[in-house]
Amino acid sequence: MAATPLYQKFSVIVPSYNRLEELKELLPSIAALDFPRERFELVIADDGSQDDTAEYMRQYKENATFNVLFATQKNQGPSAARNLGMETATGDFFIFTDSDCTVPPNWLSEIDKALTREQADVYGGPDSYLDDFPPLLKAINYSLTSFITTGGIRGHKKQKLAKFYPRTFNMGLSRKTLDEIGGFSHLLYGEDIEFAHRIVESGAKVINVLDAVVFHKRRTSVKRFWRQVYMWGSARVDLGKMDPKMMEPVYAMPAVATLILAFFVLGSLFSPAIWAIFRPLLFAGITVLFLSAVHAFLQYKDPRVAFWVPVAMPIQIIGYGIGFIRNWIRRHILGIDKLTGFK
Repeated sequence: MAATPLYQKFSVIVPSYNRLEELKELLPSIAALDFPRERFELVIADDGSQDDTAEYMRQYKENATFNVLFATQKNQGPSAARNLGMETATGDFFIFTDSDCTVPPNWLSEIDKALTREQADVYGGPDSYLDDFPPLLKAINYSLTSFITTGGIRGHKKQKLAKFYPRTFNMGLSRKTLDEIGGFSHLLYGEDIEFAHRIVESGAKVINVLDAVVFHKRRTSVKRFWRQVYMWGSARVDLGKMDPKMMEPVYAMPAVATLILAFFVLGSLFSPAIWAIFRPLLFAGITVLFLSAVHAFLQYKDPRVAFWVPVAMPIQIIGYGIGFIRNWIRRHILGIDKLTGFK
């Protein structure tokens, strides 16, 4: 006999700003969910789009086989859009994903089973890739899910080096939990971590549902990926300043690695002794990148992905490290109080 569901209705909330083409990919995957139509609704929280999102969604609602809600506001950022989505939603459990994601048919079923089995208030889940993703996106996915670069802290592994915080590309919370902690802050970067931190501090039961995966087709390039990880590093310093509990030692490791690399690179230009020490370390690092490329090739069966992995992994570590270092100097040495991630 099936267990009685812990939550009767899910509200899937998607913030969107001029992302109509992405919504056209996401919506069919929502429509294909193997989940009772009466037990979920889709809420598109539009952040003042200037494309044809509103008209498209009006027509889509007329033919949808499940309840679709559309809410819009003037452009205020993703946090405000998610808050708008929760204000509009009618369910007793809110689920977030992003417009650049698609979901497999069993997505809500896996979430529902895990929440009921664990009697949980909050869940987080992983993101992954599809075979038709471009090689660079697969390489970035590999880098972001590798234990070497993230320590499993993004929710892809059972073993982690830091506390698990659900991320808004795949997370959910009960209406009761929202009433206790309030909505998203106005941070532009790290807002999901700050939100998840308040959830964890509230004592809510948080679970990691590894089987509830979303396919994350990030809008990125090498330049955008660098900018993204740079801002992640910068935002982590702001988050640590807001609450030291959000600054676990593991989050400083990319900055430490970046400083060590800079010391050895510059020192090797002037000191043969430093170069003698750096040379085996450099060889070890290159070996790790090579083995990661080989592993990526075996995983993705695409030599182009193997080419991009040794590019993506250093970008992730060094870009994050530089963002962290620069903002740490601003906040802790120069005493600049303004948060870099506030709008």
